[in-house]
Amino acid sequence: MTRPQEVDTREMRARYPDVFDRPASARLATPAMIVAAFAILIYGLVDLDFSPSRFFAGLSQLGWISLMMIPPDPGSSLPVYLKALGETLSIALLGTTLAAVFALPVSLLAARNIVPSNILRFPVRRFLDSIRGVDTLIWALVWINVVGLGPFAGVLAIAVSDFGAFGKLFSEAIEGADQKQVEGIRASGGSALHEIRFGLLPQVLPVIAGQVLYFIESNTRSATIIGIVGAGGIGLQLAEQIRVLEWQKVSFLILMILVAVAAIDFISGKLRFAIIGRRAVA
Repeated sequence: MTRPQEVDTREMRARYPDVFDRPASARLATPAMIVAAFAILIYGLVDLDFSPSRFFAGLSQLGWISLMMIPPDPGSSLPVYLKALGETLSIALLGTTLAAVFALPVSLLAARNIVPSNILRFPVRRFLDSIRGVDTLIWALVWINVVGLGPFAGVLAIAVSDFGAFGKLFSEAIEGADQKQVEGIRASGGSALHEIRFGLLPQVLPVIAGQVLYFIESNTRSATIIGIVGAGGIGLQLAEQIRVLEWQKVSFLILMILVAVAAIDFISGKLRFAIIGRRAVA
């Protein structure tokens, strides 16, 4: 019983020498990468002054702050907070809408099936990459210095940041569209504009609408963050209450943000199903 097994092993070794007789460099590559990654992790923790004692000491402080947040209480500032929340929602909605409106025509220039020439398409894609590479918070700081403090800077920050993201997402949706409808319109004598209007856009608009709805929800959180640096909205109120250590008001503001995001998620889900239709589950 042992002899045939040995013969089979020899045959396998002869047939696949690269598998059984791997060089030492190939065998040591994976352990070396694991050791290098672990060494980089340790170096990063040391370089960033990571201290377990400080971390566990801070947990007690975190627990004390959490106790001071109970119960959430807006005091006499509820009307101000509601107005600030409405401002934050307006920033997210207007910024996302502006980004989508301006990104749609640019995304057509970045789509391979619309602009086959890489010479024309390449600069458009790199332009979108350069805008998308800058975080919304950085754009908020830039626009605050350009137009001043307030929600207008927040709208511009979200619009510019999402313009790059929408340009990429929309162009990928356009490139993934079925070309049979486009070819049918072309065969019937339609122009290039007809191919886009009646062949591509009806296919990609439900996808684009779903992406825009998701970004509105996501930008509600982003509008809160950029409000902390002076772009208006409820983030400005949150930063002020943290600065003066009004933890009960802080917890109330956080609850308001959570409720708003949950409500937007519920509404956007209903709208998304209304646009694309419900899919039957097999």
